Amino acid sequence: MQSGFAARGGPILLKTPSHRQQAVRRRLAAVCGILALALASGLIGSLIHPAHVVSSRPVTGPFSYFPS
Repeated sequence: MQSGFAARGGPILLKTPSHRQQAVRRRLAAVCGILALALASGLIGSLIHPAHVVSSRPVTGPFSYFPS
């Protein structure tokens, strides 16, 4: 008689990720989070201050505070 635990065709057991794989996943999640935050802030900034408004300001260089 076959045991119920030895049923064929059931789910396959998977190994848990190693510490190195978990660290890589955490690092990747952190990098993706930072990139998403940067993209979101850039999008919000471009909606608040459109490019044509920013580019119409006078150009100031690093020496613009010194009299010429």
